Amino acid sequence: MEKRRGRRPVVVTLDSDEREVLERWARRPSTPQGLALRSRIVLGAAEGRANVDIAAEVGCSGVTVSKWRNRFVLGGVEGLYDLPRSGPPRRISDEKVEEVVVKTLEETPTDATHWSTRSMARRVGLSQSSIHRIWRAFGLKPHRRRGVQGVTRPPVRRKGA
Repeated sequence: MEKRRGRRPVVVTLDSDEREVLERWARRPSTPQGLALRSRIVLGAAEGRANVDIAAEVGCSGVTVSKWRNRFVLGGVEGLYDLPRSGPPRRISDEKVEEVVVKTLEETPTDATHWSTRSMARRVGLSQSSIHRIWRAFGLKPHRRRGVQGVTRPPVRRKGA
């Protein structure tokens, strides 16, 4: 075996429970692919293999292998889950979203037959685009009601039908 240069990788040791969980995640088709990849990385590291060898086998970079090896040593199996992503916090509370959904489903405006994004936005104090995003997320289409609407005459029956 050729001697490699660079830092020595962190030693990974697994107990039987951790090994069982990682092997299950690595082979189960319903496991998210990122988690399965991390499980294969840690299993390879527990065998004492080098980062570059593990990287070549699983199809990622050596930096990725090093990152997940270290995360496992620091956090165990729970350390392999994704951390929350950066970004601004939500500005619209769950209560406000619930208010919009309830009003959309259970109320109608006094001056119209159904809610528009503009009228709902004025009523609840949000922007029109926020109302649109909420409706899209919940699959709400207030302009499309079930039932008979505007039918003034019976349907025409054709001969032979």
